[in-house]
Amino acid sequence: MLPRIEKAHFEAREAFGLPTRVPRDERGVACHICVNECRIPEGGRGFCGLRTSRDGRLIGATVGRGNVSWYYDPLPTNCVADWVCPGGTGAGYPDFAYRPGPEYGYKNLAVFYQACSFDCLFCQNWHYRAQAKSEAWVSPSQLAAQVDERTSCICYFGGDPTPQLPHSIRASQMALERNKGRILRICWETNGSMHPALLKRMAEISLSSGGCIKFDLKAWREELNIALCGVSNRRTMENFRLLSKYIERRPSPPFLVASTLLVPGYVEVEEVSKIARFISSLSRDIPYSLLAFHPQFLMSDLPTTSKRQAQECLEAAKGEGLKRVRIGNIHLLRD
Repeated sequence: MLPRIEKAHFEAREAFGLPTRVPRDERGVACHICVNECRIPEGGRGFCGLRTSRDGRLIGATVGRGNVSWYYDPLPTNCVADWVCPGGTGAGYPDFAYRPGPEYGYKNLAVFYQACSFDCLFCQNWHYRAQAKSEAWVSPSQLAAQVDERTSCICYFGGDPTPQLPHSIRASQMALERNKGRILRICWETNGSMHPALLKRMAEISLSSGGCIKFDLKAWREELNIALCGVSNRRTMENFRLLSKYIERRPSPPFLVASTLLVPGYVEVEEVSKIARFISSLSRDIPYSLLAFHPQFLMSDLPTTSKRQAQECLEAAKGEGLKRVRIGNIHLLRD
């Protein structure tokens, strides 16, 4: 089975000119931003595709330039946390929301980072891979300038923001400084594989601004996470546990939100039950969204999630004691 898994991940990356394995050159330049802990050889490229080694130093994406695109989403929007966040519900009004209900008339600045620390074979946004080696860099100042008077939140996603967290942190600081005295929430949607030191900086920004951090918990079993995503989920689970310690500092709106994609044949009741048990052991109040799967990328031959699978997973998650669980993307569910 392992050779087949390795072959699938090789093909998923080789077609886009991305490194097919995490570089481990003992004499290479170390990058510590994410769980992969790349050691990049001279002239080589890191797993995310954003950084190369030249003359003993890393060049490419930095705190001062990012590989990123963006667009505006009218609120309430189709966000993983829209059912509990200020933009979708008015939670935290008046401190963190402009209205006591959905923020109609306002918008979200959706920031797409065009790289990832994982290699998900079912990636829903796999097209970013074609841009991962692009050098159309954007500065934090340029990104922060996209916030206008009707922007009430920024959400970083991708790909994944993890490989470029120093950039998004700097952009957030600039945006908040330029918009002092009004509501501007900062949120991240991520696989949770970043260095804990960066995660703590993210947490402080989201906490103070009324934003949330959304972790996509792909699987419970490490071997399944490696099979589907090419990378261990140990750092993800450790980081989720770390973030749970911040919850009491701001009970409303919810600070930490979890989600899991229900991949038929792979992520079903057993996985969801164990993930939910883990979440519940940290706090029964953490919102958990179960997302319907749509066939994409190298797993385009699978069916969409069935209504039966979704309902069984919902009941399993609730059975583990979680108070706030829901099924997302219900329009994708098949009979």
